[in-house]
Amino acid sequence: MTDRAPGRLPVAGPADVRRAALRLIRADRRAFAAVLGLNALAAVAGLAGPWLLGRIVDHVRAGGGVGAVDRMALAILVCALAQLLLARWARYVGHRFGERTLARVREEFVGRALGLPASVVERAGTGDLTTRGTADVATVGTTLRDVGPELVVCGMEALFVLVAVFVLDPLLGVVGVLALTPIWFALRWYLRRAREGYLAEGAATSEVAEVLAATASGARTVEAFRLAGRRVAASRDALETSRRTRLYTLFLRSVFFPAVEVSYILPVAGVLLVGGVLHGRGTVSLGAVVAAALYLRQFTEPLDQILMRVEQLQSSGASFARVEGLARAPEAVPGGSPEPADDRIDVTGARYAYERGGEVLRGVDLTVRPGERLAVVGPSGAGKTTLSRLLAGVDAPTSGSVTVGGVPVAGLEPERLRRQVVLVTQEHHVFLGTVRDNLRIAEPGATDEELWSALAAVGADAWVRELPQGLDTGLGATGHRTDGSQAQQLALARVVLADPHTLILDEATALLDPATARHTERALAAVLRGRTVIAIAHRLHTAHDADRVAVMEDGRLTELGTHDDLVASGGAYAALWHTWHGNGATPSGEGGGAVS
Repeated sequence: MTDRAPGRLPVAGPADVRRAALRLIRADRRAFAAVLGLNALAAVAGLAGPWLLGRIVDHVRAGGGVGAVDRMALAILVCALAQLLLARWARYVGHRFGERTLARVREEFVGRALGLPASVVERAGTGDLTTRGTADVATVGTTLRDVGPELVVCGMEALFVLVAVFVLDPLLGVVGVLALTPIWFALRWYLRRAREGYLAEGAATSEVAEVLAATASGARTVEAFRLAGRRVAASRDALETSRRTRLYTLFLRSVFFPAVEVSYILPVAGVLLVGGVLHGRGTVSLGAVVAAALYLRQFTEPLDQILMRVEQLQSSGASFARVEGLARAPEAVPGGSPEPADDRIDVTGARYAYERGGEVLRGVDLTVRPGERLAVVGPSGAGKTTLSRLLAGVDAPTSGSVTVGGVPVAGLEPERLRRQVVLVTQEHHVFLGTVRDNLRIAEPGATDEELWSALAAVGADAWVRELPQGLDTGLGATGHRTDGSQAQQLALARVVLADPHTLILDEATALLDPATARHTERALAAVLRGRTVIAIAHRLHTAHDADRVAVMEDGRLTELGTHDDLVASGGAYAALWHTWHGNGATPSGEGGGAVS
């Protein structure tokens, strides 16, 4: 069972979390067994002290000699030292177990995050995914490294202490357990409310991160459209929700811990009262009463740690549920999808509506022949980018179909989809690493000669050769800082290396100057000759060079034909062309205006 709000990444249910925890334990079962064994030995060593002290009391009351007392005192010291060494060894093994397990959690999270379809991440928001991968994973790591081993140590110690009291006298053991009843009720009250409280706190934290990330990344848009007031209001709302959730979990802790602290004195007081009555009747020795009282006083220390760790477990359990919930998110299509018959793309009656908006595509019909260069033009908001996402398999149409070789594009497994269709937008990312690392993402086995050929195809070889170490030059904050055009060229070079059958360029050269953009587009066309190229055109020279031009208006395909035919027809494309051409551009010119 998982909990999932519309558009958000799911959260694993309690049963899923338990299964995941058991799976992690089984992955390193020998270390976990060693932790349990060492803790058991440490707990047994810790039991010797109160028992021997009770023996000393009885021995002195019976008039025994000092020699026996000294030997028992020495035994107490040896057992205490043994307990210390065993407990430290157990913690060492436990910490190593926790670090290895945390590494598995991190690796699984990264693998699952990379396997998420882009559409799922976009709908959920990068803030949620970022918070799960940072704050939530860190909380889980703290639990595995510190809380988990400590909980096992204290749990074993508490269990053995209770057993020791029952061995001394079953009635005293029953009194001690019954005196723990208030703690049990306080714990039940807390646990019934804690999971939902911490899940709500985690979700609110993600929302704060999402609002701040969106505002920061869109700062220029916010400033241009004077949205500062609305973004500040959204931030305040998110922070207020986060504040309320944190106050609720604080309320739970402020009720739970005082109730537990008061209840700690009850077991010791109960055993002393009942033990005194039993000793007066001669049914139990004074040493047994003293030992039982010391055991229960000793019991409060691991119990206190357990209850504190339980509180931390609720927080980390909610974090683990959010981390593990990624496994329940929609995944990219697994292997086994049908092989496309050819490279022909057919769009039939395609409609699409975003979750928080109206319909943006309204029954689009289009066929793209293999090897064709198609330009898609139209005003902003016409649906061009949405159509490119459907053609690339990023999203599936709400109704209708988008197929390649008779197979739904969105149904292709990831590796086959990347070889079949590649979408390149104007939003590019330069990864930390060298130029070679950034290029080999597309083709890990590419040789240096192939890398240079790809760079030359997009006009990037000149500036890369000028770098201090060429392909081995580091990029990013600590290395060479690329500008927008260089980042675009690296992305386009990756496309050349990937060598897809169909390339979709969604304003992929928007950050290049007009002359470089046209040169790059023509170079790509030459390199990818025989491949299908679909260009979302923001400069009409792209449409002029294409085999056919598709005109989008208000979510519909209104015109389709060659550049010359559409200009001659006097329709919407002709109006765009004449407006653009009248601004001083020529079909072979170096200038250009934006269509969208």
